[in-house]
Amino acid sequence: MVPGVDPEQPRHDLKRPWDAVTKRAGVTGVRLHDLRHTYASFGAGGGLGLPIIGRLLGHSQPATTARYAHLDNDPLRRASEAIAGRIATALDGKKTASVTELPKRRTA
Repeated sequence: MVPGVDPEQPRHDLKRPWDAVTKRAGVTGVRLHDLRHTYASFGAGGGLGLPIIGRLLGHSQPATTARYAHLDNDPLRRASEAIAGRIATALDGKKTASVTELPKRRTA
């Protein structure tokens, strides 16, 4: 919470404080929303699910957090590779099936 004139009430407009912070830090073109997006990106990249990220960001609707779904691609790939690795270990490296490439679909 960023206090306003009344320290018990949150400030509604963060533009002036944010401008002061970025000026003091010597950065330009960084919006406060960019920090939220970065926070969500690191959470998704660290394997946290979107429901957890949504709760951390204070989203009341899952659809709001769903906009961050593209951030969850790397964790999905890592999870898929981890599962594939466990399956390979369970099979003890024995090849039990062959992979056949499917013909490419023609587009009209």
